[in-house]
Amino acid sequence: MKPFFVINGRRVKRIFLLTLTLLLSLAVIWIEKDNISVFAMQSPTAIYSVPTERKVVALTFDISWGEKRAEPILEILKNKGVENVTFFLSSPWSKTHPELVKKIVDEGYEIGSHGHKHDNYSQYSDAEIRKQIMTADGILKEMTGKSPTLIRTPNGDFDKRVLKIAEELQYKVIQWDTDSLDWKNPGVNTIINRVVTKAHPGDIILLHASDSCKQTHEALPVIIDQLRAKGYEFVTVSQLIDQTETKSKTIEDKIGWNELALLE
Repeated sequence: MKPFFVINGRRVKRIFLLTLTLLLSLAVIWIEKDNISVFAMQSPTAIYSVPTERKVVALTFDISWGEKRAEPILEILKNKGVENVTFFLSSPWSKTHPELVKKIVDEGYEIGSHGHKHDNYSQYSDAEIRKQIMTADGILKEMTGKSPTLIRTPNGDFDKRVLKIAEELQYKVIQWDTDSLDWKNPGVNTIINRVVTKAHPGDIILLHASDSCKQTHEALPVIIDQLRAKGYEFVTVSQLIDQTETKSKTIEDKIGWNELALLE
């Protein structure tokens, strides 16, 4: 006798619908894997850019030493009418250049922390990571009148411990999607072309105002003009975060930017 099976149509339909729902859920997760809300994150993350259709970008400048480049860059920003910019200041530099810090504050620019010692935080113990962040926090609060809420770690180096500790201390870790490579001094036109061609809506652009970066102040006026010609507006990093969801890359240990330590 040949075996036969009784098929329950209602049960088959239920299994089919459950399978379809699962597949659709997986598809949505795959499509939206890069679009993660700042407030919905189950684990801390670094922010590289934000997804938006608005043509807005955040110009950011790291400063860790010197006084020759910051002043010209501030003058260019003022002359070009760029009111929304974020500066990431190292606390030792801030302590020894109070007049420049005051000028940045007086112009209304946003200030984030660039840490204390210019070392890779991933090499530190948890206690030392916390100490570095809070030492910088105290100095920057003393110099500017308030604690920063954003931090760009020295050399862009971090691991999951750094992200977790920064979040516990009420900091957002800010990276960048477009690196101008101005820290390599590759030539004014190279810096301009790199920024203007790579910039996109919601972008965070990395620039420097340390003395080792000798071409940034020459490239900056053209960058501003060309981005404006493309229809871009300039916002601070906080304004960028506030207006939309965060597009965050997969959390990975960002180690190996050692060459930056010699140049910033």
